[in-house]
Amino acid sequence: MTSVKEFRVEEAATPERLGRGAFRFTDDYSVFDWGKMPDEIPGKGAALCAMGAANFELLEEDGLPTHYRGVVVEGEVVPLEEAARPPREMAIDLTQVPALPHEGRDYDYDAFHAAAGGNYLIPLEIVFRNTVPVGSSLRSRGDPADFGLDREAWPDEPVALPEPVVEFSTKYEESDRYLSREEADRIAGRASVADLESIAREVNALVTERAAAAGLTHEDGKIECLYFDGEVRVADVVGTFDENRFSYDGQQVSKEVVRQYHKREQPEWVEAVARAKEEAEARDVADWRTLCARDPEPLPEGVLRAASDLYRAGANAYLGRDLFDAPPLSEAVEAAREL
Repeated sequence: MTSVKEFRVEEAATPERLGRGAFRFTDDYSVFDWGKMPDEIPGKGAALCAMGAANFELLEEDGLPTHYRGVVVEGEVVPLEEAARPPREMAIDLTQVPALPHEGRDYDYDAFHAAAGGNYLIPLEIVFRNTVPVGSSLRSRGDPADFGLDREAWPDEPVALPEPVVEFSTKYEESDRYLSREEADRIAGRASVADLESIAREVNALVTERAAAAGLTHEDGKIECLYFDGEVRVADVVGTFDENRFSYDGQQVSKEVVRQYHKREQPEWVEAVARAKEEAEARDVADWRTLCARDPEPLPEGVLRAASDLYRAGANAYLGRDLFDAPPLSEAVEAAREL
């Protein structure tokens, strides 16, 4: 299904009912929309599974419907607290994901919704931001005053927003693009963007509170949702170190660590990715990877070890239990600073 999760279907969804299946979280990772990278980060998949499960259970307690059913332990679906070891599988309800026809970069969402009916994965990512880091695309889409900041220009350091900002971007297009509210509403089909925004703000608040209790700062993240029987439900995975950005004492504790390492140590590849995306847009080519002249190089063992410790230690802190064999988060963070 994705570059970092495997997908098992036990009972397929139909236009009238949800199906049953599971995510299996691998130790693969992806940066810059590349897809599966050359390396694996040990323990990463289980860390994401456990964090996602914890957040889904908190959302359900707060009355927000989700597609989560539990984690899979020895073939049984159980709550996370019953998992004595880090789980790698999450049981979920399944919805329909129709094909999205396109010619070049012209995508036919009318055809998508004609096939979807009233049971589908909404083809949007709903992004929420609590801070604006240096290099954030938000800076290119508006001035500080547009987001409630009393500044004339963006500073050369991260800045906290007075209120979270919610945006919508495409999910199934080869290159993600941010959307106006009107375009997002059209692409959402029967689902309401007002409902999607409200749910995103509730998820953001819950994850932010949980992170703060663990000593983490929740900077930004995203959700995906399904629409079924007139109701929007939170889907995919929520509040992990891949879907969201967290920091600890100013140090990133998320996929952003390896992303920034690639920018520093493999700038030629990062630049080739950027050029390929620009060329694909200019030539109306859907898959920019076919135009990329370079491939990423494997990471040094020390970088993979530090990233692994960060995922596992961060998950322990977020969960409030020593589910993973990992150093204290403060030690993992210091090792990441040295990369």
